[in-house]
Amino acid sequence: MEHFLLQLFIFLAASAIAVPVAKKLGLGSVLGYLIAGIIIGPFCLSLIDNAEEVMHFTEFGVVMMLFLVGLELKPSLLWQMRTPILGMGGAQVMLSSLVIGGTAFLFLPWQQATAIGLILSLSSTAIVLQTLREKGLMDTSAGRSIFSVLLFQDLAVIPMLAILPLLATAAMHADSHHNAVLFDISALPQYLQVIVTLCAILLIFFLGKFVSRPVFRAIAATRVREIFVAAALALVVGISLLMTVVGLSPALGTFLAGVVLADNEYRHELEGDLEPFKGLLLGIFFISIGASLNFTLIGNQIALIAGITAGLMVFKWLVLFITGTIFRVAKNDRPLFSIALAQGGEFAFVLFQYCKSNGVMDAHTVEPLISAVAISMFLTPLMFLVHEKFMSQTPEDDTEKREADPIDHQGQKVILAGFGRLGTDLGRFLISAGIKPVIIDHDPVNVEVLRRFGFEVYYGDITRLDLLEAAGASEAELLIITIGDSDRAGKLVQLAGKHYPELKIAAVAADRSGAYALMDLGVSTIRRETFGTALTLGQDALKLLGFDPYDAYRMMRIFRKNDEGTMPELYKILREDEEKYISQYQQHNADLENLMTLDMNADMEHLDKAWTAENPEI
Repeated sequence: MEHFLLQLFIFLAASAIAVPVAKKLGLGSVLGYLIAGIIIGPFCLSLIDNAEEVMHFTEFGVVMMLFLVGLELKPSLLWQMRTPILGMGGAQVMLSSLVIGGTAFLFLPWQQATAIGLILSLSSTAIVLQTLREKGLMDTSAGRSIFSVLLFQDLAVIPMLAILPLLATAAMHADSHHNAVLFDISALPQYLQVIVTLCAILLIFFLGKFVSRPVFRAIAATRVREIFVAAALALVVGISLLMTVVGLSPALGTFLAGVVLADNEYRHELEGDLEPFKGLLLGIFFISIGASLNFTLIGNQIALIAGITAGLMVFKWLVLFITGTIFRVAKNDRPLFSIALAQGGEFAFVLFQYCKSNGVMDAHTVEPLISAVAISMFLTPLMFLVHEKFMSQTPEDDTEKREADPIDHQGQKVILAGFGRLGTDLGRFLISAGIKPVIIDHDPVNVEVLRRFGFEVYYGDITRLDLLEAAGASEAELLIITIGDSDRAGKLVQLAGKHYPELKIAAVAADRSGAYALMDLGVSTIRRETFGTALTLGQDALKLLGFDPYDAYRMMRIFRKNDEGTMPELYKILREDEEKYISQYQQHNADLENLMTLDMNADMEHLDKAWTAENPEI
């Protein structure tokens, strides 16, 4: 027991130290975990002695991750993704298997070459999804394409488990079979194995669709969160056990369960309860990968392992780039798509051991391959960093090379630059007031969507002088800037101020610091994007807490007037002395609190609040 606690303490302490340092250096958490594993591993500080045993346990983190991914995918969305999953994913696995297996066939028997090609065609679901989530790329077109391929690869593990024993080149020991926890399905006739497997999948669907709701409802009624956490863990563990018994991948089973439960009203509770366990197990899994690197073997066979690693990543990169081209992945997304999936995957550790135990390959063949897979996984976060630093497109380059729309401004008095969330509502307000602005937006997708709703929106980069002139800046009275990118907004202010000094400018800033940046450029009419919403929501909150509607409205007005009145004063101080600015900022907040308290305590009964009684709009 003491040994287990010591090992657990070392893993947790290593992650607590390494990950913040790695993120501070811009390396990401995955690379931090891997480096921590190397440091505490047997070939550095030797603080842990059996990384492989820990890895088998923490692979459950991958299972949990796929369950949570499934929860985010509704069956309808999964059906919509069937073409990229089957097409793109299938093409990648098949082409990678042929290229890698064909190369291996130059050196090894065809059975072993086939097994190597199949196993190395898989990529690391854990590392790639974790990195995509950290960088906010999951909901991008590239992220969806990457996820489609990863999903097919996880599905492909199932037929691989069936095919690999057929490639055996050596006699197996009689006791080499893995004994099932409950019973050995391989003892059944082939047709019964298929029936049992299908029944297991149908059982997951039935339980998720019809049984989970009343069960979770009853558990939620107890109002004991620990019971819900236990139920969530039991669900994932039970499905994993069921899949293991019937010879399927636990990751696949939990993913299917997640998809079935995606419409469940308790989906968010499941996510919240399992997320910490998933993160912890995945972190320890990454640490164990770093610790499992056999530097003695790598040192003795450095040329072979380096060659395998380089060949693996280069061949897969080429296959992925070709696949992305065939399936029309956006040109700007193909480098990321190719880099993200060019490594080996965590299932390789399982499948290579499976090959060894079933007589497909011996230890002498397997160990360099496992080292190469681990190194490729280690290199993946670095490849993401290289892509982010040198290969990712700037926002201007990310849009297609589309010509700006010709603009017919017809002498309008107002130019509205940016038609996103805030710009759309502002534009509707102006149009309703009888003012038709010239509306220009830089997002081609947004432009097409808004045109379908009847808005007259022009596509183009308003920070270009020729487009600003075409929009009628020389005749207009007012330029309203609602561009979210503060750098582009500042560029537009400078451009308009230089060439059209008589043009009035009103702008939106994301926050206080953004407002100060616009004030530096001489803009006097500035609204903070979230400020008005925050005050309106605060006013609503006071009413919900029982405040008189008039009092809530009055307090909101006092706060707005005081805060807007102090902005110019604080702005001047900020440019002179930051410490004085912080002190003055705190003092203004204290003064505002006292002012509002005095206002609330004042005798205001003589005021007419009839406007709040029945019709607050009066």
